[in-house]
Order: sequence, then structure tokens, then C-alpha cells
Amino acid sequence: MIPVLTIDGPSGAGKGTVAKAVAVALGWHLLDSGALYRLTALAGIDRQYDLTDAELMAECASSLAVQFLVRDDALVIYLDGLDVTQRVRSEEAGMGASTVGALPSVRAALLDRQRTFRTAPGLVADGRDMGTVVFPDAQIKVFLTASPEARALRRQKQLIQMGESVSLPRLLEDIRVRDLRDSERAASPLKAADDAIMLDSTQMSIEQVVAAVLGAVETRS
Repeated sequence: MIPVLTIDGPSGAGKGTVAKAVAVALGWHLLDSGALYRLTALAGIDRQYDLTDAELMAECASSLAVQFLVRDDALVIYLDGLDVTQRVRSEEAGMGASTVGALPSVRAALLDRQRTFRTAPGLVADGRDMGTVVFPDAQIKVFLTASPEARALRRQKQLIQMGESVSLPRLLEDIRVRDLRDSERAASPLKAADDAIMLDSTQMSIEQVVAAVLGAVETRS
């Protein structure tokens, strides 16, 4: 069986950065499931759809014209032929992803698509329900979290680097709203798998978190 390592957790916990570093270290493939939900939201926004319309958003999810390309060692993402690499990481995309991710029809449309990423020699998958729904048979499951305050500060720094200016109080409120929505949704709520390794990155550097995850891989192997 092709091995899978899942990294789940709330927005801003560092899942994406850690998953990329771990995938590189192991030589495995990478699935950023959040990008698929963000792209679905952006497609809906561009088509002027109501993001709470289950039928329309499921159509968006199943018909995404997406390309993931590596250029100069950086990931470039295209949606409908347009470069949306920066836009995918915007607050607009993040909040939209949380909205469409609460729709069972959208999650069903993207489920099989996510599972196709499981190819040899292995897969590192990050998201909200990777270890509980998408890959429940994963050999190693990690649930990565951090305090809302730490996550808001990290997000603010990321947005500043992208040329956006957002107040810290607003980001903190957005994170709390998103956490509540993600954890209380009926479809695949955000929660740790029963057999997940719990990591709180509030006081940890990315390097320390990566080392902890790789240590878990070595132990489980």
C-alpha cells in the first residue's frame, strides 16, 4: 500500500509550510487540499455564484480547469488559464473556501479528485479532513494547531509579504469565525483523528515542527 502522511489543523497553523518541507525531505508527493477548495471558491466568485448554493458550487468543484506547474522552484497555479497563485492565498479565497467547504456536495465532488494524488513512493496531504475522511487509512496522522493569536500574527506577516494590509484584530476575528464554521459544519468537520499525533506550534519554529513530524515518521516506520 502506498504510504500517506496526513497533516490536518485549523487555518494558520503552518500546515502548508510543514507539509511541503516534509514532502521534500521524504521525496514524496504533496497534496494541498486547501488549494482545491480555494480554487472552487474563486471559480464561484468569478462566475458570480452564490457560494452557499450547493448545486452551483458542486458544479464548480467538478469542472475546475486547474493547472499546477513548477516554475523556478516555485508552485504556479492556473485557474481557467489565468495565474491565480497569489490570489489563491488571499483572504477572499480563504473565507470562500471555508464557506464552500461546508457544503457536502462540494466535498463529495472533490473527494475522489484528492485521492488520485496517492501515488508512489508516498503522499503528504494537508487539509482539514485528510486523516478523518479522505485518507482514514493513512499510516501517520498529525493534527497541527496553534493559538488564534499566533495564527493571526502569522497570517498578517504573510499578507504583508503579499502586499496586502489587514489589521490584526480583523484577522483574529476572521480566524475565530472560520474555526467555528469549520468545526461545527455537518460535512467533515475539523477535528483530530482518534489516532492523530497532536502538535501545538504556538511556541515552535517551522524547523522544530518539521523535525517532530519526521521523527514520527521514523518511529512509525
